[in-house]
Amino acid sequence: MKIIFLGTSAAIPTSSRGLSSIAIQRGGELLLFDAGEGMQRNFMRARLGINRKMKLFVTHMHADHCVGILGLLQTMSLLGRTKKLHIYGEPKLLEFINQNIRIINFGLSFDLDIHVIYKEGLVVKESDYQVSCCRSLHSILSYSFCIEEFDRPGKFNVEKAISLGIPKGELFGKLQNNEDILFNGMNIKSEQIVGPKRKARKIGISGDTRPTTELERFFSDSDILIFESTYSQNNHENAVRTFHSTAIEAASLAKASRARTLFLTHFSSRYKDPSALLSEAKSIHDDVEVAEDLKIINVPYTQ
Repeated sequence: MKIIFLGTSAAIPTSSRGLSSIAIQRGGELLLFDAGEGMQRNFMRARLGINRKMKLFVTHMHADHCVGILGLLQTMSLLGRTKKLHIYGEPKLLEFINQNIRIINFGLSFDLDIHVIYKEGLVVKESDYQVSCCRSLHSILSYSFCIEEFDRPGKFNVEKAISLGIPKGELFGKLQNNEDILFNGMNIKSEQIVGPKRKARKIGISGDTRPTTELERFFSDSDILIFESTYSQNNHENAVRTFHSTAIEAASLAKASRARTLFLTHFSSRYKDPSALLSEAKSIHDDVEVAEDLKIINVPYTQ
C-alpha cells in the first residue's frame, strides 16, 4: 500500500502546492480522496495509471476539494479510460457533476457511478477492506474517512503441514481459510498449522474539520492519520472561525486516538515553509511528518 499526496494546499494553490487530493494505491486499485482544481496534473506526474480500478471519495463540496473532479473526468476521457469510475459523496455532489457535464457538454468514454452518502457509517465494503465515514465539524456538511483492511490470515507453517503428510493444493487452502480437515483418519485443526491472524492496516483522512471527540474515536489506532493543519497555534482564532484545525490540535487528536504516524496537510498559503507547524505538532506527538505534493509513503504491515 502506498499513499501519494497530489495536493496539500488549503483554499488556493501556491507555486509548490496544489489543492487537496490524496491517492492510496492498493495493488491494482486506486482510492482517491478529494480532487482540488488541477489535481489531474499531479495525478499524471505520479503515473498512477488512467485506466485502473478506481474510487473517488469527496469529503465536502468546497471548491478546493471538488472542482478538480471535472478536469479529472475530462482528462480520463480524452486519454481513453474505459473502466467504470465510482464516486462517493454527499447529495450535492450528484447535482454538481451531472449539471456541469450537461453545461460544459463533454462526453465520457467510461461509465460513472455516483454513490450518495446520506449518513455516517460504512460507505463501501470489498473482500479485503472497507471504507467508512464520520461527520466532521466544518462550515458545511463534511465527512472524514477511514480505510480499514481486514485482518490477514496467520502465517502458514508449510513444514509442519508437509511433516503430517498433507498434500499441497485443496487441503492447504482449507487450512489457510481457517477450516479444519480430516486427513488419513486424523482431525487436523487449522490452528495447528496456521498462526494467529495478523493485524491489518488502518488509514484515517480528516478532510476539513475542527477536532472532535467523535473523530478521536473514529480514527482510533490508525497506522497513518492524515489530518488537516491549516494554521499554526498563533492563528487559533482563525482556525475556530473558519472551522479548521491547528497543527497542535491535529497532533493532540492523533495522540489521543493512538495514531501511530501523523501526516499534516492542507496548509494555509501564508506558510511557505510548514516546518513551524511540524515543530508545533512534534511538541505533542512523537511521530509527525509534513505532507508534500508528490510525496510517496509506503505503509508496511506492523506484523
